Amino acid sequence: SGKMAEMKLLTCVVPCYNSAAYMERTIASLLPGGEEMDVLIVNDGSTDDTGTIADRLAAEHPSVVRVHHQENGGHGSAVNYGMAHAEGLYFKVVDSDDWLDGAALGQLMALLRTVPAMETPIDLIICNYVYEHTLDNTEKYMRFRKVIPIGKPFAWDELGHLNAGQFVTMHAAVYRTDVLRRSGVHLPKHTFYVDNVFVYVPLPTVRTLYYLDADLYR
Repeated sequence: SGKMAEMKLLTCVVPCYNSAAYMERTIASLLPGGEEMDVLIVNDGSTDDTGTIADRLAAEHPSVVRVHHQENGGHGSAVNYGMAHAEGLYFKVVDSDDWLDGAALGQLMALLRTVPAMETPIDLIICNYVYEHTLDNTEKYMRFRKVIPIGKPFAWDELGHLNAGQFVTMHAAVYRTDVLRRSGVHLPKHTFYVDNVFVYVPLPTVRTLYYLDADLYR
C-alpha cells in the first residue's frame, strides 16, 4: 500500500515573483503538513534568486516540494497553473509573503484525513485568517464564529448573514480541487486582486461547507 501513503490531501500553490527575501519562511510553514502536503512553487518569471531558492527547496524536500518556472504571467496565471497541476484533494493559495500557522495546519490536515470516508465530501473549508501589520506589530483577526456553524459540514441554508467587513477571501478558502476544476474558474493574467474571481466563481457549485475555527492563514 505504498501508493496510499502518497495520496496528497492538500496542494498549496505558492506564486513567487522576486520573492527571494521572504519565500523560505512561507515554504517552511507548509512543510509540517508532511508527505500528505503538495507544495507547488510557481516561479513567475522572477529576476532575482527566487528560482534558485525554489529549486534548492525542491531538492531538499523532493516528495513534498515541486517547482514550475514560467514567463511572467502575474498572480492569476500562477494560480491557474496550480489549479491545473494540483495533486492534492484540496487546494489553497499561499502568497509568498504570507505563511500558515503550524497548529492550525495540523487541525486542517486532521480534518482532511477524514474526508475520503465521507458520503458527501466537503466542497469548501473556511478558516480564519490574520492580518499581521508588521510595521506596528498589530494583528487583525478575521473570524466567522457568529455566522457559520462550527465544526460540522453544513449547507448554504444554514449560513447566517456575513457582517460588513467579514469577507470570505482567498486567504480563508480551502477548496476541493475537483470543485475548482469543474467550475471552470480561470483567472486573468497580469491583473491584481483576482482573489474575488477565485473565491466567488466556484461558489454556485459548492454544496457542502465546513468552518474550521482555526487561525490558519497569516
